[in-house]
Amino acid sequence: MEMLKWIQELFANYGYSVLFFGLLLEFVALPFPGETTMAYAGFLSFAGRLDFVTLVAVAFVGTTAGMTITYFVGLKAGMPFIQRYGKWFLFSPAKLTKTQRWFEKYGSILIFIGYFIPGVRHFTGYFAGIIALPFRKFAWYAYSGAIFWVLLFLGIGRIFGPQWMGIFHLFELYALWIISGGAALIVLFFLYRYRLAISARLKRNKAGTKLETKVKETSKDR
Repeated sequence: MEMLKWIQELFANYGYSVLFFGLLLEFVALPFPGETTMAYAGFLSFAGRLDFVTLVAVAFVGTTAGMTITYFVGLKAGMPFIQRYGKWFLFSPAKLTKTQRWFEKYGSILIFIGYFIPGVRHFTGYFAGIIALPFRKFAWYAYSGAIFWVLLFLGIGRIFGPQWMGIFHLFELYALWIISGGAALIVLFFLYRYRLAISARLKRNKAGTKLETKVKETSKDR
């Protein structure tokens, strides 16, 4: 409750800028309760005190700015810098090892899903830069993940209003399962929606493979 009171005071004094600077600093790996702040901001939108579209824009820009800064820090400074000065950013060797392990497991998609993994999202930008992931690929995952993350937590406060805290804590407990289930449903929907086109494409590919095999066999006979 102390944290919520602090967030309320911040919004009362600084308005929208709380989201921009708070989320930017969170992704530089400084302590800031980004998800709680967004859910509360969504509630303020529900109450008519803040504009939802403006909140989405400000939160998205703050998040992507923070992620982009960490990417270039990792890219330019590399692992030696993180190992030497990471403690100033709360980037402990244990967290570095954890992020590396998650990257090995999920690859670049971790930049997208990492937003929903406590203790990982703050360091995916650094690590993406350290391994020199191409910026275009990084931006695709980071920015698409950011808009999804922002909409989700602002939406909790906006949709559920006074009940936002209960829904928020429930989501915190099962975030990765909820996201995985949602992603699976989206994939199934698109597979069903475009099943005829996918089937036709697979048949064409199969026919093309058979034709190529026949051509090779004919060439060998000659």
